[in-house]
Amino acid sequence: MLKRSSGILLHISSLPSPFGIGDFGSCAYHFIDFLVKAGQRYWQILPITSTEYQSGNSPYSCPSSYAGNILLISPEILLKEKLLRREDCKRKPRFAASQVNYRSVISYKRRLLEKAYGRFQSGDVNMKTYEDFCRNNQDWLDDYALFEVIKGIYPHRSWCHWPRGLRDRRSENLREFQQRHHLKITKIKFYQYLFFSQWHALRSYANQKGIKIVGDIPIYVDYNSSDVWTNPQIFKLDRHQKARYVAGVPPDYFSETGQRWGNPVYDWKRLKKTRYAWWCRRIQHNLNLFDVLRIDHFRGFAAYWEVPSKEKTAIDGKWVPVPGKDFFQTLKRKFKPLPILAEDIGYITQDVRDLMHYFRFPGMKVLLFGFGGNIKKNDHYPLNHTKHFVVYTGTHDNNTVKGWWQKEATQKEKENVFKFLKRKVSPEMIHWEFIKIVSHSPCVLCLVPLQDLLGIDHRGRMNVPATAWGNWQWRCQKKDLRTQVVQKLKRLTQESGRSKRGLFV
Repeated sequence: MLKRSSGILLHISSLPSPFGIGDFGSCAYHFIDFLVKAGQRYWQILPITSTEYQSGNSPYSCPSSYAGNILLISPEILLKEKLLRREDCKRKPRFAASQVNYRSVISYKRRLLEKAYGRFQSGDVNMKTYEDFCRNNQDWLDDYALFEVIKGIYPHRSWCHWPRGLRDRRSENLREFQQRHHLKITKIKFYQYLFFSQWHALRSYANQKGIKIVGDIPIYVDYNSSDVWTNPQIFKLDRHQKARYVAGVPPDYFSETGQRWGNPVYDWKRLKKTRYAWWCRRIQHNLNLFDVLRIDHFRGFAAYWEVPSKEKTAIDGKWVPVPGKDFFQTLKRKFKPLPILAEDIGYITQDVRDLMHYFRFPGMKVLLFGFGGNIKKNDHYPLNHTKHFVVYTGTHDNNTVKGWWQKEATQKEKENVFKFLKRKVSPEMIHWEFIKIVSHSPCVLCLVPLQDLLGIDHRGRMNVPATAWGNWQWRCQKKDLRTQVVQKLKRLTQESGRSKRGLFV
């Protein structure tokens, strides 16, 4: 269980960095020091898996559930390791400090990584640590590297349209391709070696400082991913290896037509026959990376919204039950402890609540949802909070508190806020009032997006659900993490009894 504690939600890409996007360099280490000085115990991040420009750079849409996002590799560390030289970094674009320009970042960072790979080929790296990494991650790394190189040769085709021998993974065709493209495959593996070496060093530093990392696992994977290519039998595909059904959610708070995510859905009957082997490997991989796992769209483990792939929206889908209890019992037997936080926002039915209660997985309360409708029946209203939950001011899918207050909150919601506080407050300080509310909540863990701590308006929003572009761009700056913010947060953390050493046991 969790001890009463608190932390900050901030994705790696939002950190300060001179290279156009937050990374695993010195600013990440400085942010951990900031958390320690402010009395925090948790740092929640978004998925750090590989992203793609054509998918809007979303960390929830990736070509592998294992491979890391190479844009987060720190050139600063590569310079220290002599895999880069100062002259390699000179022709740098003029990056904006507050936004990620993905097109520029991708071009620039790939050029730097190519330079690093050239020095690796020249022998400027410890080959034993690289070979150990490849051997320890062989079960996913070989297939991922192969998948990426094939995809590069057929850039405008999904894997189901590759030459049949490659599509169907015939051993003789794969072997011939590997021999012909050995150097390209090695390069992909090398980039992953850099990523995971830097990440494990950063996480180790956080743990040494008493900071636990909350990782984020999307429930689904992309169709055009190495996961589906290598494991087509556990997804509902047709005889041509195309998705028969796709995932999404029905109409809700975010969208009148629901959200048609487009991810292939799992064949849970097949998964059960294997004792969920694919999921067990995935959970083990993530437990090696993070201290706590937040599972996105947890309700999909009780029942999921299945939409025929021919449908353009998510309206005409149906709920399909999942053997969630058997699944988590299997995981519980295998992993002790199983530190899971359940993302239970949206349409939540009793079967989802029962599943969470049975396994004692903490759910979520989001304060931005707490002041609408009938507040007596609103689970997110502060007076309805209970201990075994994680409370947020907002999440990456919401506006910031200040942006919500300025652009989205209804007059009735504002009146309900004032009624709860028993006074009116300045719009300029509404973010801090919300932080005080969640800090004093009975919920065992309180997590605040850095944007809310800094009082940033709608310009700090990370994502607008059901939109493909213009998201995941916000970045903080070094000057934001100033001493006054540290002291103010530390005082509140102590006053609200959240300064104990946080631990998931």
